[in-house]
Amino acid sequence: MSNLRGYLGLIALSAALAACGGKKEEAAAPAAEAPAAEAAAPAAAGADAGAATKVAADATDTLDGTKFADMKGDAAAGEKVFTQCKTCHVIEPGVNRIGPSLAGIVGRKAGEVAGYSYSAANKGSGITWTAEKLYQYLEKPARVVPGTKMAFAGLAKGQDRADVIAYLSSAAK
Repeated sequence: MSNLRGYLGLIALSAALAACGGKKEEAAAPAAEAPAAEAAAPAAAGADAGAATKVAADATDTLDGTKFADMKGDAAAGEKVFTQCKTCHVIEPGVNRIGPSLAGIVGRKAGEVAGYSYSAANKGSGITWTAEKLYQYLEKPARVVPGTKMAFAGLAKGQDRADVIAYLSSAAK
């Protein structure tokens, strides 16, 4: 019976990761590659290599070079994109799942939803979730908060990120 529970738990975890757009292998790869990349960097560039992986709490630059200010988010389209997030997140206040409730996320400090157990990386990030910061984070969460528990590869399309933010902002009203 305990083997069956373990097997069902593994299936549920796999389904959750698939729903978030990532695969187990993809989620684990950046963590496994990071130490090897740091070890390969020359000693003189060691400080610079570490700085390149750390994103400042107030920075909003994206890997694809897009800016939130250049986008016009569509809340209805964002609700559809948000279906990827629903396995782990909801927008109802006080309801936490695998991830914390995203009710009122815009303007909130990272790591402050009551009743949710955040990673030390998220709690200590110093981030306030502005629309611009969310736009950057949703592109590749592990880049912005290295060590986050969020095993989501990210939303590659800038318009999808802007739409989700519009949806989250409209849901808070």
